[in-house]
Amino acid sequence: MLIRVDPESRAPLAEQVAAQIRRGIADGSVLLGERLPSARDLAAALGINMHTVLRAYDALRTAGVIELRRGRGAVVIGVDRAGTRALYESADRLIREAAEFGIGPAELATMIRGMA
Repeated sequence: MLIRVDPESRAPLAEQVAAQIRRGIADGSVLLGERLPSARDLAAALGINMHTVLRAYDALRTAGVIELRRGRGAVVIGVDRAGTRALYESADRLIREAAEFGIGPAELATMIRGMA
């Protein structure tokens, strides 16, 4: 599983981490029952604070995506919702289409927030 964060993004780092894990589950690169890296290891790999990773893991736990077990770490137990994969595919298409008009991801996100 490859996780990337963009420190320049307006999205908080914890949200970026959680979104990357959700996406991995949706596209099949992260499987049910798979153990995620420890918060300490993932934070070190990404160059971010361990508590940021813990916030991401807690959000995923609350959503029923992972289970946090002392000594075992974070284990994938489910998916967010049906259709998550389709949603990511739609988002990818939207990002590509926006790029054709010279609109970058940050500007696109601002447009979407304005519509919500």
